Amino acid sequence: MRVVRVDPEHPDPEAIAPAAALLREGGLVAFPTETVYGLGAHALEEKAVLRIYEAKGRPSFNPLIVHVADVEGARRLVSAWPERAQRLAEVFWPGPLTLVLPRDRSVPDVVTAGLDAVAVRIPSHPVALALLTAARVPVAAPSANRFTRVSPTTAEHVVRSLGDRVDLVLDGGPTSVGIESTVLALTDDEATLLRPGIVSAEQIAAVIGPLRGAAPVVPAGAPRASPGMVERHYAPRAAVRLAEAPAEIARLAREGIAEGQVVGALLRTPVPVDATHVVHLPDEPAGYAQRLYASLHALDDVGCELIVVQRVPSSGAWAGVHDRLERAAR
Repeated sequence: MRVVRVDPEHPDPEAIAPAAALLREGGLVAFPTETVYGLGAHALEEKAVLRIYEAKGRPSFNPLIVHVADVEGARRLVSAWPERAQRLAEVFWPGPLTLVLPRDRSVPDVVTAGLDAVAVRIPSHPVALALLTAARVPVAAPSANRFTRVSPTTAEHVVRSLGDRVDLVLDGGPTSVGIESTVLALTDDEATLLRPGIVSAEQIAAVIGPLRGAAPVVPAGAPRASPGMVERHYAPRAAVRLAEAPAEIARLAREGIAEGQVVGALLRTPVPVDATHVVHLPDEPAGYAQRLYASLHALDDVGCELIVVQRVPSSGAWAGVHDRLERAAR
C-alpha cells in the first residue's frame, strides 16, 4: 500500500493520475472527501466493488454511495431524475448530501445490496473531485475503515485501520466536515431522510418542502436503504456512555476509574470530571462534527476503555452528530 501526499486545495494532476488509473483497473484507492476518507472502487465493476466489502469486513446487505464528478455523471446512474433532485443538486452539490434514486440497470446489485435504488453524490473536496474527473468512472466509496468502527478523517486513520487492504491512499490532510453525508431518498412521491448529517432536514425542506422523517427500522440482516443504518456504528474500541447532567457525567467517569478502567471524557461545556483523559469540543455543531471522530480515535489511541460523552441536542444542525453518538454507544 502506497501513501501519496497531495495538496488539499490544488492537487497535482501527476499525483492524481496513478490513483485514477488504479480505479479504472479495479484497484482500491482511499481518498479524502469533505466528510470522511472514502475507500473507492470502480462502481460498475462487480469484482472491484467486492474488494471494498472484503477490505472493510462489511456485510453485503449494506449498500454503498457512488461518487461522481458532476450532475451528468449522477444522472447516468439513475432511471429517474425528478425535479426535486435537480433543485437539491443546484443548492447542495458539490457537498455532503447524498440522494437515493431509482437506479439504472448498469449499476450492479453489489453496489445497492440488491435494492432498486442507488445512492449518489458529488463530493466537494478538491482531491476527490480531481480523482473522479481523472478516473472518468463512477466510484463506490464507503468510509475507509473496518466495518462499524470510527470513520477516518485523516490518511493516518485509514492506514491504521485497513493497512495493505488498500492499494493506494491519497493523503489530503484532515477532512473539514468530519461526519458522513446526509442521505435523502427520493424514490417515491415523498422525500425520506435516511441518515442525518451536517446538511439538516430543515435546510432540505427549505428547498423541496416537508420531509417524511426518519426511515423505518429494518430487521437485522435485511438490506438497508442507506449506508450507516446499522444499529451499532461509528464506534471506537472503547465503550461509549452518554450522559447529560454534570453529576451523571462525573459519576460514570468515577465508577469507571474505580473499576480500574482508563476513562476518557468528551465534553462540550465546562463540566468538572475526574477522568484520565478529557477532550473539550466546540459547543456548536459544525465545529463539534469536524473534530468528533478525530477525538474518538485519539482517546482509543491512549488506551481508553470507557469514554463518557456529554450528550448533544437531537434536532436541527446537531441531528447528524446526535445520530453518530447514539449509534456509537449501542
